[in-house]
Amino acid sequence: YQFTQFGWTHITLLMVVATASCMIKNMYDGMIWFFVPVCLVIWNDVYAYVFGRFWGKTPLIKLSPKKTWEGFIGAFITTVIFALWAGMLMSTFDYMICSQEELTVQPFPELHCKYDPVFIASVPVKIPAWLKPLNACLPEQYQLGDAMMFMPFVWHAINMAMFASLIAPFGGFFASGFKRAFRIKDFGDLIPGHGGITDRMDCQIIMSVFVAVYRATFIHSPKQLSVARILSQVDMLSEHDKRELLHRLQAALS
Repeated sequence: YQFTQFGWTHITLLMVVATASCMIKNMYDGMIWFFVPVCLVIWNDVYAYVFGRFWGKTPLIKLSPKKTWEGFIGAFITTVIFALWAGMLMSTFDYMICSQEELTVQPFPELHCKYDPVFIASVPVKIPAWLKPLNACLPEQYQLGDAMMFMPFVWHAINMAMFASLIAPFGGFFASGFKRAFRIKDFGDLIPGHGGITDRMDCQIIMSVFVAVYRATFIHSPKQLSVARILSQVDMLSEHDKRELLHRLQAALS
């Protein structure tokens, strides 16, 4: 019994600490890497319910009897569309795309930074001919040309949307199987009819880890040096090294 509890304790700590560290890293690298994935999971969950509620007929998996293929596919399509809109909208705010250098109690600090190449419109996309008739309904400033420039983040948002639609729901399926194994309906009862916080965060756990790994693997953003970042490194130096650094700075500036 003791070893069973010991094992469950370590698994719980691993899941909580690992996923929390990924979430925190995503937030420090830019709030957009936290908010967009969270919104994608919520959007997918809501529209899976909507499509399943009105058009669902084919069961998806036995662990979650209410999940349907119609809801799964409908949520996938709408989540990808939402990712396009959310990616373009949130990337217009410095607060979303600028990395956070240090902890602060200020709720909405005024952030300004040199834009990461991921957030600069540099990818040309050819406009299909069948969309050109829309120009008759659009104002002059929004007329569609032969091509449009998109920022790379939009494509990353689409990749995150596909993961949120195709893979992240299996976090919920795993949680459902876990609850069935212990013969419980929900992990908590904070939200009547919807369980507790853990019941709402099952897909977010997988999503946060994916975003952290995805960024580290496919998005090589150069580290932007700043005074705050340099000072944080200086604070870790010994007194002797600080004096040597001071002398070298004085020599370089003289």
